[in-house]
Amino acid sequence: MTGVLIAGLIFVAALVMWVALQSSQAQRKTQGVETQMNELRRDLQTMATAQAQSAGQIAAIGQSVAQRLDSVTRTLQDGVSQSAQIAAQSQSAMATELKNSQQTLGEIQKQLGAVQLAGNQMSQTAQTLQNILGGAKSRGSLGEVTLERLLEDCLPRDRYDRQYRFRSGEIADAVIHLRDKILSIDSKFPLDAYRRIAEDGEDARRAFATAVKNHADAISRKYVVPEEDTLPIALMFVPSESVYYELLMTSDAKSLPLDEYCRTKNVVAVSPNTLYAHLQIIMMGLRGMQIEENAERVRANLTGLQNQLNKFADPFAKIGAHLRNASQSYTEAEKRLSKADANLGSMLGENSTAQLEEDPQGKLDLPATNKQTA
Repeated sequence: MTGVLIAGLIFVAALVMWVALQSSQAQRKTQGVETQMNELRRDLQTMATAQAQSAGQIAAIGQSVAQRLDSVTRTLQDGVSQSAQIAAQSQSAMATELKNSQQTLGEIQKQLGAVQLAGNQMSQTAQTLQNILGGAKSRGSLGEVTLERLLEDCLPRDRYDRQYRFRSGEIADAVIHLRDKILSIDSKFPLDAYRRIAEDGEDARRAFATAVKNHADAISRKYVVPEEDTLPIALMFVPSESVYYELLMTSDAKSLPLDEYCRTKNVVAVSPNTLYAHLQIIMMGLRGMQIEENAERVRANLTGLQNQLNKFADPFAKIGAHLRNASQSYTEAEKRLSKADANLGSMLGENSTAQLEEDPQGKLDLPATNKQTA
């Protein structure tokens, strides 16, 4: 019985302990649940607050989006209206540009027609010039005319002559008169040989070199005549710049440049441009010689004036000596006259005093000279 009671007590104690343990566990669970519930409440409140804020932001965003949609709608409407205006303006501008382009094309066509006409005229002119230069006589006339124009533009008329004849009967195209010398100029135009260079090549160039050398030899032989007061050089006038350039660039069979060969023959080749420069230098020299001649005349006049002054110096010195002698004589005469006047005055004074003492009443007659003096 006691054992049953002890066992019952033990069972009751174990049951109480189990109940207490279950109660404490339940209490801990309840506290955990309450803590979780509190945290859940806080989360719900936070979510509610965030939701409220989100609702406000969404409302604000919606309002902003609506405003923007309204602005975009108005912009689209304005853009549509402006697009219509721009399209109208573009159509008008395109129409204007098309019209201007048509006018420009018309003007270009007119200008092309004028250019074509000018080209035809240039072709005709070139053909005419080619016909003119076809003969040696025509080329010679052209060279002479060009030479004459250059001389007229650069020199006084009395300083040059055209078609100057030497005593040998040779006639130079022109000569320039310097102080006591003359400079011969002859026009040469080897155009035929020059034309063949483009077609025949080196053979034609050799023929061109031969023609130039023959011209230089002829000019040196005919127009460099020191016994007829010519300068020891002469000018070979080439009235074509292209031919002159070919002359400068061409050498003979001995590789001697043509211009150097001409200089060995006392001949200087010139073109229109280089001849103009030579004539300008010659004109400056002529002016220098004229100034020198004027200076010589002035010097001669000054020398004559100096001689006249030297001749005048002797008579002038004699006159000066006579004038000095006369001045000295005049000074001595003046001194003597002053002395005589003083003596005469003293004599007259003493005589007057003596007479007054003898005739206090003044009844005595004074000499005629004294009366006149008085």
